[in-house]
Amino acid sequence: MITLKNISKSFDDRVIIQGIDAVMESGKCNLIIGTSGSGKTVLTKCIVGLIKPNEGSIEFDGEDLITMDDKTKKMLRQKIGMLFQGNALFDSMTVQENVKFPLDMFTKLTHGEKLKKVDEVLERVNLTDAHKRFPAEISGGMKKRVGIARSIVLNPKYLFCDEPNSGLDPQTSMVIDKLIKEITTEYKMTTVVVTHDMNSVMEIGDHILYLYNGKKQWEGSNKDIIFSKDQLLNDFIFASEFLQDAKQMRMQEAGK
Repeated sequence: MITLKNISKSFDDRVIIQGIDAVMESGKCNLIIGTSGSGKTVLTKCIVGLIKPNEGSIEFDGEDLITMDDKTKKMLRQKIGMLFQGNALFDSMTVQENVKFPLDMFTKLTHGEKLKKVDEVLERVNLTDAHKRFPAEISGGMKKRVGIARSIVLNPKYLFCDEPNSGLDPQTSMVIDKLIKEITTEYKMTTVVVTHDMNSVMEIGDHILYLYNGKKQWEGSNKDIIFSKDQLLNDFIFASEFLQDAKQMRMQEAGK
């Protein structure tokens, strides 16, 4: 679980995020949403320790990141998995080598133990025959699954996903959403997803934090969204006629 208390961050005189409180629960997909410039990226960078907030605390299972010593921070970072928007795979490495990279960096496992672990996570993301292929030889959806495999190979307690469906077609996006949701539940991870994909919000949003102009505008689940009376949230979520129709259908189903 990650607990945010009164997180604020400014650059010079410009306030980016202000007074944000939230709890990211373990075993759930916690989504951060909002328009461009709402503060999503800065907040996420604060949570993972890339940026230090001006105020507030960020607690990982009760331990405050802000006041941690360097040794404890290093240990914490080894418990964090990252799925980057652009996949961040090494072009010169095979799929197997890309997934094995964190094991080479952070563990003292034998070569055989590393390969076994790589096999396990590649099988989990349904990539059992791509070990020797290079990133340029696989599809965008496969690259994303390789990224997921690499992000979970160290059995992280916390998983951060930055726009996991960026550049993917709707069908592949649904596959990635389903995979993230399944892995979150199985590994009992605290998963934080930054996304603009409204389908992801409605399908896997166990807990949703909506930012507007650097502040927390709304917080709840994908089920709560259907009945939300927050006009800013509704304008953001249900901008398209398709999603407006989906909202009406879900409200009707809930009313039965």
